[in-house]
Amino acid sequence: MASIDMVTADGKSAGAVELDPAVFEVKVRPDLVQAEVRRQLAKRRSGTHATKNRAAVSGGGAKPYRQKGTGRARQGTIRAPQYAGGGIVFGPVPRNYTHKLNKKTRAEALRSALSHQQEQGAIKVIDDLQVEGYSTKTMAGILAGVGLADTTVLIVLDAPNPTVEASARNIAGVDIVRAEGLNVYDVLRHKALLVTRSALAAIESRLGSSSAAGASSAAGAKEA
Repeated sequence: MASIDMVTADGKSAGAVELDPAVFEVKVRPDLVQAEVRRQLAKRRSGTHATKNRAAVSGGGAKPYRQKGTGRARQGTIRAPQYAGGGIVFGPVPRNYTHKLNKKTRAEALRSALSHQQEQGAIKVIDDLQVEGYSTKTMAGILAGVGLADTTVLIVLDAPNPTVEASARNIAGVDIVRAEGLNVYDVLRHKALLVTRSALAAIESRLGSSSAAGASSAAGAKEA
């Protein structure tokens, strides 16, 4: 079981905390990570793109010229695709891009992403994170104190914290997510993760060996 040094808001050591190997030391599965990132990005697409086909373009009720005797090809409407202003052939239509992945697959992809960040030394655990009032300067000072001033950072909290969230809002490259909403895309698009001790416990409860054991025992009780 690996351990990681924990720091305080002013950058001082606060001891070490052990990491659940079932969350932070699993085999990295790039295939699962890629599948989950695709699912997340697809879900964000609005799918409202559309073009007008020849049935939706207004006008063109009469033939542009007579059928025979002109020496030209016969035409039925000026709204046919070959005319300027005509309908679009096989254009995009509104659609839903979302697709599903199994819950176990998504959970394993998140474990892979966290394990990868742990291998890179990109995870920092902070004892507690509080900001008095609403101060971007104070928040920037905390990030500098823990050595995360010049990089993109994902701050992971356990519970809503309005002062911390508002204070970090205007810092470029810094985002905040709660442990229950931690996801693969956000983990990988930041170079560092700053996790509070309580958020770390919530992540391990959600993804760790204890949650897997609880799920299996519940399944056994249901079968009985």
